[in-house]
Parts: sequence; structure tokens; C-alpha cells
Amino acid sequence: MQINLTGHHVDITDSLRNYVNEKMQKLERHFDKVSNTHVILTLENLDHKAEATVHMSGNDIFAEASEADMYAAIDSLVDKLDRQVKKYKEKLKNHLHHRPSEIPQL
Repeated sequence: MQINLTGHHVDITDSLRNYVNEKMQKLERHFDKVSNTHVILTLENLDHKAEATVHMSGNDIFAEASEADMYAAIDSLVDKLDRQVKKYKEKLKNHLHHRPSEIPQL
């Protein structure tokens, strides 16, 4: 998985880059068809904002989180993305295993 990290009014340090890379690997453990991710870290007044777009086969997922600390914003962002990836994976799984003979008649 390729991760593009951009900072607006924030200097991207090595520790911040490593933290984002480590947290984003969690998404790849749940769904291996993630091709690339674009993460934007922003400082707006006193809020630290993290947003990401995850490109995967057949779908793009977007989430954003705003917290008082940048590391907390990244954690919140990854949690949101993780829920969306799991939901998308379940949706794919349900569609692939659905048989027309199992459709209930009303």
C-alpha cells in the first residue's frame, strides 16, 4: 500500500510519518485490496485535523477527524476508516455469496 502524506501548516516529521504509516497498516490487515491512501494533516487555529482518502478496488473511502492533538486525530481517523473498510468488505462478501434460490418470496 502506498501512502501519500501531506501537511497544511504542519511540518511532517519522521515520527509523525512513521506513526501514520504504522496506523494505516491496520487497514491493510483487514482488507488487502487497498491500493493507495492520501492523508492530509492540517492545523486550523487550535484544532488538529486529519483526513484521508483510501483508494481500493471498486471504491474510494473518505474520512476526517478533528482533535486537540494530532496523534489523537490520526487515531480517530484510522478508527473511522477501519469501520468503513470492514463495512465495505462485508458488503462485498454478502454479494458474492448470495444465491438467487435463497431469495425469500413475499
